[in-house]
Amino acid sequence: GAGADGRRDLRRVEQVEIVTPDRIAPDWIALDWGTTRLRAWAMQGARVLEARASDQGMGALTPEGFEPALLALTRDWLPATGRIPVIACGMVGARGGWAEAGYRPVPCPPLDPQAAIRPATRDPRLDLRILPGLSQAQPPDVMRGEETQIAGFLAGNPGFDGTLCLPGTHSKWVRLRDGEVAQFQTFMTGELFALLARRSVLRLTLAEAAPDAGAFAQAGAQALADPDAVMAGLFPLRAGALLQGLAPEQAAGRLSGLLIGAELASARAFWQDAPVVLIGAPDLTRLYETLLLAQGARPTHQDGAALVLAGLTAAHATPEGT
Repeated sequence: GAGADGRRDLRRVEQVEIVTPDRIAPDWIALDWGTTRLRAWAMQGARVLEARASDQGMGALTPEGFEPALLALTRDWLPATGRIPVIACGMVGARGGWAEAGYRPVPCPPLDPQAAIRPATRDPRLDLRILPGLSQAQPPDVMRGEETQIAGFLAGNPGFDGTLCLPGTHSKWVRLRDGEVAQFQTFMTGELFALLARRSVLRLTLAEAAPDAGAFAQAGAQALADPDAVMAGLFPLRAGALLQGLAPEQAAGRLSGLLIGAELASARAFWQDAPVVLIGAPDLTRLYETLLLAQGARPTHQDGAALVLAGLTAAHATPEGT
């Protein structure tokens, strides 16, 4: 009777209140999908409603695993009906990623949303686009993910004529001119440091120590003045520990200084007599700043994570990208 119906109505109301508490309803989703991390933003225009991250990077997934990883992180952001634009950059578009997005040859603007690929998805609510990377014929080079940071930088600095340095596992030096990437060069500095510090005989000396700032600056200046000193200076880090008690922090500082100094020496044409902006993690960009300041350059800083989102937002705002 009426009592039973009333109980059914009460149960229905209680269930609705529990399932839909202030549900976030983005109008698009931004993804920065790297080798080790997936970062996602629920977006309303240019406004962030919520940010999330997981360790489901490209390196941990098969091509079939990308959509489940995305849904695990963002399922409650998806609409009940219809489709939501999802714009992704980074290693998700690499060979071996969700789908290969290819490369656009420089010189060119950093992003062209019209060139994005649209992989098929099992969930019909996902309107997925993956942005392509950039390539260079001579010397041969590629980037994937950094182009979105560059686009984010140019969105806030449209008249910039100078150089961006993006330190990391594979550091990128990028020359910008007339709103385009004119040329770029990659240095495997971060990867070389990790390999030498953790896999070579130098692991017995460094032992995961934090680099000493004074030793870093001294070795960096030495490498900038004489790049030949880099190869000759590696084994003495081990010998110095055995014979002279060289501390792990000193050795780590010298190794980092030698490698970054050699990178700066090779990239001199990018930063000498040009404005330089460092984009990346503060601890790493400070190392580059230390050596650049000593050479008379005056670099400034920008936050890499913020620029990725700015670039994705610019791609979404472009008519071809919506």
